[in-house]
Amino acid sequence: MKKNENHLQLPNVVSLDEWNVARKELLDKEKEFTRARDALNAERRRLPMVEINKDYVLDGSHGKTSLLDLFEGRPQLIVHHFMFDPDWEAGCPACSLAADNIAHLAHLHARNTSLALVSRAPLLKLQRYKERMGWNIPWYSSYGSDFNYDFHVTLDESVVPIEYNYLTKDELVHKGVPIDSTQSMEVPGVSTFLRDGERIFHTYTTYARGTDLILGTFNYLDLTVLGRQEDWEQPPGRSDGNGKTWLRRHDEYDHSMDSDSCCKSGKNNL
Repeated sequence: MKKNENHLQLPNVVSLDEWNVARKELLDKEKEFTRARDALNAERRRLPMVEINKDYVLDGSHGKTSLLDLFEGRPQLIVHHFMFDPDWEAGCPACSLAADNIAHLAHLHARNTSLALVSRAPLLKLQRYKERMGWNIPWYSSYGSDFNYDFHVTLDESVVPIEYNYLTKDELVHKGVPIDSTQSMEVPGVSTFLRDGERIFHTYTTYARGTDLILGTFNYLDLTVLGRQEDWEQPPGRSDGNGKTWLRRHDEYDHSMDSDSCCKSGKNNL
């Protein structure tokens, strides 16, 4: 590795022939990773599923809405658990980045799959923020329901025992994850569901860095020399701050301001 005037460790400069040799070696590893990912995806599709027997009532643009309604008649449903506490005036910047990366829903619909955001903030706040961000994604409020708690994306020990990313509170504390039991905490996740008639089955939920693969921005940056420019990445020296302190809502990059606390945790060790 070489260093530039800013003391960044940059790749060595080589001839085209040397570059092709190194690139082909990396390509073999990329192909191996792709095959491993295909096998992992197949294993995910074979996971057993759990029937949903609770009648969740959410608030949507057309009034009170059941979980079944979110399918919009399709057999599959993807839910983004979007972090938006009822006391906040705006949604989480990291979850906003995730929503910005959602492709046109027509492509999912062509594969018989619906997608929706679900947050605990009241519907009016969600609608105002949705208009500000310019999104057309269906968004529902779970305020007053058990939905967030049952899927462990709102952590509140006064409601249910704390669990996140399939770890108990004690296991999280043992890993050094800060847990404040005196107040509720919103955390990110993505869940998938399957419908068979009017029966609904929970098939999968992923949390923390499990959502990386669906964030196009990160995947694009991972292709570059400078990467995501965060302090946990190797080689070091590319970061301009701890964790995701660079991250803003897409209409805030021209403003000098601190990012919200949910984006300051650095590499997510949950």
